[in-house]
Parts: sequence; C-alpha cells; structure tokens
Amino acid sequence: MFARMEHASTPAPRPAIRLAGIAALAAALLAGCSSAPAPGPHATTDAPITQSRYFTLEDEAHAQEMVLFALGLLDTGYRFGGRNPEAGLDCSGMVAWIVENISGKRLPHNAAQIADRTRPIKVNQLQPGDLVFFNTLKRRHSHMGIYIGDGRFIHAPSSRGSVRVERLDNRYFAPRIDGARTLIALN
Repeated sequence: MFARMEHASTPAPRPAIRLAGIAALAAALLAGCSSAPAPGPHATTDAPITQSRYFTLEDEAHAQEMVLFALGLLDTGYRFGGRNPEAGLDCSGMVAWIVENISGKRLPHNAAQIADRTRPIKVNQLQPGDLVFFNTLKRRHSHMGIYIGDGRFIHAPSSRGSVRVERLDNRYFAPRIDGARTLIALN
C-alpha cells in the first residue's frame, strides 16, 4: 500500500548551508524588531527623522480614552512610586498606568523621562489627552498631569492628596508650567 521511501537518494543538507540559513533567518527576525520597514516605492522622506523617536499612541481616539481613564481615577490615593490604583499612584505612575491600559505600550515611571520621550507642543496647543509638565521641585519636569480640556488637568498631587482636577491658571501651578507634550503622531 505505501511506497517505501528511498532515503539514500536524498542528500542530507550540509551543515554550512543549514547554519547559513539559520543565520539569515535570525538576522531577518532581528532586523524586523529593531528597525522601521523600508519605504515603499511611493513613500516620501519629508517627515522629520526625530518624529520616530517619540512615543506615540496608535489611535487618536486613545487621547480621549486617557481623559476618561484619568477621570475614573479621581480620589485615588497618592503613593510615591505607585503605579496602580489599588496601591496608590504618583503623577508619572498614573500617566504610565493609563497609557499602558489603553495602548498596551509602556512609558517610563518618571516624569522627566516621559517628557524626553514625547513630542513637545506649545501650552496653547494642548488638547484633551495631552500631557502637561511642571517644575515643582526646582527641576524641570518634576511633576506632570493629563490635560482634560477647558484649562484643566488631572494629576496625582502629593502624599497629602489624591488624584484630582486642577486649573492650569491656578496660582500655584501657572508659574510652574514648564512644558506640554502630546502622544499623538504628526500627520
């Protein structure tokens, strides 16, 4: 019923060819993880090279989701180093937790590092879901929050507080604003 296979007629693969194939496959996999795809035949290269270095959300709707998630955290207790609502949150932990839950992407748990990895915008360009940074400890980007619109932002303020909404023109925060960032890619 079954034909007998003749193994002698099929030469065994040579080790050098097999190793070369494995090396080529490994190089292709590594290249796919560490670089952007090659531009297509109609791709333009007018976009600034620095754009690719910024952390961005895949979908502009995620910015609105950030606002909703943040509002859902109102009155969550503050905890220095906190990165989840059950244990408490600090300012950068709140932002990192929200972004990770919305996008699956992870931001650092440090306001200054988040500022370095996100695209700067002017404060007057803030849109809901953008990030606002403050100099509260005599160093840039020592505090942050999520802009929710109408001149307001939500943040995890300090060990004496909980997640709450403040106004950008608040007499404490207004002179301490030192930057705004967006997670939305340039179009």
